[in-house]
Amino acid sequence: MGKLKDYIILARPFTLCAPLVGFIAFGLVAWSSDINLPFSWHVLYPILLAAFSASILNAASNILNQIFDREIDRINKPARPLPAGRITVKSAAILMAALYLASTTLAWLVPNKQYFAIFIFTIFVTYAYSGPPFRTKRFGFLANLTMAIPRGGLLVVGAWSAVRSINILEPWLLSLVFFLFILGASTTKDFSDLAGDRAGGCRTLPIIMGVRRAVIAIIPSFIVPFVLLSVFALLRWLSGSYWLLAIIGFILALWGMYISYLLLRRPEELCVEENHISWKHMYLLMLFAQVSICTAYLLHKLAQWGYFRL
Repeated sequence: MGKLKDYIILARPFTLCAPLVGFIAFGLVAWSSDINLPFSWHVLYPILLAAFSASILNAASNILNQIFDREIDRINKPARPLPAGRITVKSAAILMAALYLASTTLAWLVPNKQYFAIFIFTIFVTYAYSGPPFRTKRFGFLANLTMAIPRGGLLVVGAWSAVRSINILEPWLLSLVFFLFILGASTTKDFSDLAGDRAGGCRTLPIIMGVRRAVIAIIPSFIVPFVLLSVFALLRWLSGSYWLLAIIGFILALWGMYISYLLLRRPEELCVEENHISWKHMYLLMLFAQVSICTAYLLHKLAQWGYFRL
């Protein structure tokens, strides 16, 4: 049971919530955006396939990252299974390969092959973040970019593609919101890893800019994306309830301002707390954004079908 627990820790199950919830939410957003598309097993089936393939892929990429970062983790996170020696690299690699195989199989079963193309590109980007010869996590802003593409932008368009074609503007507007959010918010995990990242040659933004300047640099990512969401809604570029989406964007921007306050209040605490309160707020904000945007679309479609007036 102890070994099983270590394998579960290796996959970092808490981080799987965002892709699972996000794929289901934005799959339903894609369905809701077409008033003429009825709800059926042919809609639910690809959404669930895509959601589980994305979550399993996330687990595989978590293990990949820990394999390549095991020397850094000896400094930053010595209690993790790999640096602590409770799991061997070979055993971790076998589990990682099994998860990659399972996620790729599920992705291939999604009927719309646009999703499979996005899935394969996501594998490449997530590998490039940690693996040689790319290892983009060494290069400051490029590290943020390779985090934001799969975990922000591609999450939205990938989920959309499971249900509808992405050859329209709407999914890309929604993906821009989450891409910009993750672009800055992903830095919050770097503050407590300064010692190991510096020793491992990873020049993250806090190392390049210093802690306070790095905090100031990422503040717009907690506010601007959600202002854009409200703007896109008020311009009627989104097919959900425009006034609900505008309100959601406003609430998220206020929440982002509060996170910014937490970051700026005592930025030095970011360097000593692995799970700083701002990181927890960031994660909860992302989950709330996914679910609330989905709700605004679902309510709008039900209203269009005549179930109630919105």
